[in-house]
Amino acid sequence: MKLSKQFPLNALRVFEAAARLGSFTKAGDELGMTQTAVSYQIKLLEENVGEPLFLRRPRQIALTDTGERLAPKVTEAFAMLHDAMATARDSVEGTLAISSTHTFASKWLAPRLGSFHLKHPAIAVRFQASSDIIDFAREQIDVGVRWGDGNWPGLALHRLMGLEFTPMLSPKLAETAGGIKEPRDLLKFDLFDAGDIWWKQWFEAAGVTETDLDRRPRNQLGSQAVEADAAIAGHGVAILHPAFYAAEIALGRLYQPFELTRSDGKAYWLVYPENRRNVPKIKAFRNWILEEMKAAGN
Repeated sequence: MKLSKQFPLNALRVFEAAARLGSFTKAGDELGMTQTAVSYQIKLLEENVGEPLFLRRPRQIALTDTGERLAPKVTEAFAMLHDAMATARDSVEGTLAISSTHTFASKWLAPRLGSFHLKHPAIAVRFQASSDIIDFAREQIDVGVRWGDGNWPGLALHRLMGLEFTPMLSPKLAETAGGIKEPRDLLKFDLFDAGDIWWKQWFEAAGVTETDLDRRPRNQLGSQAVEADAAIAGHGVAILHPAFYAAEIALGRLYQPFELTRSDGKAYWLVYPENRRNVPKIKAFRNWILEEMKAAGN
């Protein structure tokens, strides 16, 4: 249905205050308006309704019959709007949306979230695990954990941890080749992902200058966490961050044949829009994760 007149929301807000307080002057004080501005808004509303809502008397106003009928409905309507906004605000302020890489989310963040909830029981957490760089202006994400060099203009940045990498595989797979005695022995197996620059950097550091990495099929599994699962299952060798897989190594599910590790200088970073630095839930998460990193020696 098309309305013949524009809905006078601002005028209704002024009317509600004047009717409740019984004074144009007091309504103006509450709303930060002059008495003249209040009178103008009331006049606009009366023109919209088609009859007076107040009886103007010297130094006194009183509601007309129409005003008496309208006032409680308007008060009720604004109360409902206030409740709706409060509910929406509580929902937004009470849920922290985090975008993180699959590996960091599963191997570092998720196992420690219990500590965050103990400190901040009123803040719920929603994960979005993805390797994509999210656009904070387009997506409903509060903070992100990104892997890279920290070159993201317009965002607040906090370095969380560097990452060293080294080959790992299933002990049973290593046994099928009679063990891994030298770095070149790893080339007997499928590598996840053979085209990853980490492999070239590690083999060069290990003194293996002649490899067939460029000729191998690229088994791209999407994340380090998935590559680790494939390695545990005995399907090949993955190049991984040892600190993320200490438990799997201790349980004999993964085998790190060489102590040699490398780093490409990149790191995990906590990022969020600079203008949201002081949002309470973001501040709470930032302080918590930086404390956790410091305690872990990062």
